[in-house]
Amino acid sequence: MFAIKADQDGSILLEGRLDAASVSLAREFLSEIDDSARLDFSNLDYIASVGLGVLVAVQRRLMAKDKGLLLAGLSPHLREVLSLAGFEGIFAFE
Repeated sequence: MFAIKADQDGSILLEGRLDAASVSLAREFLSEIDDSARLDFSNLDYIASVGLGVLVAVQRRLMAKDKGLLLAGLSPHLREVLSLAGFEGIFAFE
């Protein structure tokens, strides 16, 4: 199960598993972002390569406007996955 929503402080909360079954929901929600945003991964258990692809697409679109995503609340495992994928050069981490 996957859920994505905006928090009261403006952060975007990700919950559950971002995989092939849920990527369309994430893509649809994130396509509405036009400004820099903080993505909170505190409750995300898993992210598949298709989820990583969505994040990169959003980041590229935002970077063209001198904006970007801040990835926060990453578990050690997710941080390692993103690091191995080379995302430390693409995203800001909190």
